[in-house]
Amino acid sequence: MNTIIDLFNEHKSERSFTDKAIDDATLERIISTAYRAPTSVNSQQVSVVVTRDAQMRAKISQIAGGQPWIAKAPVFITFVLDMHKTQVGMTLAGNEQQAHKSIESLVAGATDVGIALGSVMAAARSEGLGIVPIGGIRLHPEALIDLLELPEHTFPVAGVVIGHVDVPSHAKPRLPLDTFRHDETYKTAGLEQKIAHYNQQMTDHWQATGRSDGETWSASVSGYYQHIYFPDVLPAIVKQGFGIDK
Repeated sequence: MNTIIDLFNEHKSERSFTDKAIDDATLERIISTAYRAPTSVNSQQVSVVVTRDAQMRAKISQIAGGQPWIAKAPVFITFVLDMHKTQVGMTLAGNEQQAHKSIESLVAGATDVGIALGSVMAAARSEGLGIVPIGGIRLHPEALIDLLELPEHTFPVAGVVIGHVDVPSHAKPRLPLDTFRHDETYKTAGLEQKIAHYNQQMTDHWQATGRSDGETWSASVSGYYQHIYFPDVLPAIVKQGFGIDK
């Protein structure tokens, strides 16, 4: 039995935490996994802001749309696409950064952030802690940029709550594996029927876990994606000095 694979396969996003502190040594071990995570062309264009102060976490909770678990759990980590750091490094070499003017920089940087975020989530769970990743920090990105005093050519892509679990969550069923894994080429045949079957699975899941307000997957995704999810992202990215037209 591969315990690392088991750890990943048993993932659950937790939203009920105690306020018990996480000791420094444990937190350092967890963060080290992001620090050592791979980045495109060794750019190391990821930084993290660790928030333990209760008042700061409360502010982040409100910026992210009022998510109480951010304020409750003892640690919140913001993952930052950081091309300010690369810019300073290039200046030392007598060069001027151009990459931040391209949409590719955002794609590559967000990918590197995702790798670091995944590493931290796995590491935290290996320490017996609960986690929930937070994309809601992009709801009002300029407010978070101001709060964390992020310099130009940086952007807060995502965050993660880390803490001791109070009431454990239930693992949700997933879409069929063959809607995720495609061998050789992408397969579209039967997708509608597979999603319809999954919608029923989700309805059954909510009923089994006592959630009368649970939605099907189609309804849940529609609630987010039938409009522009976080409309303030683009102006914040432009204000931070990134380009999107190359």
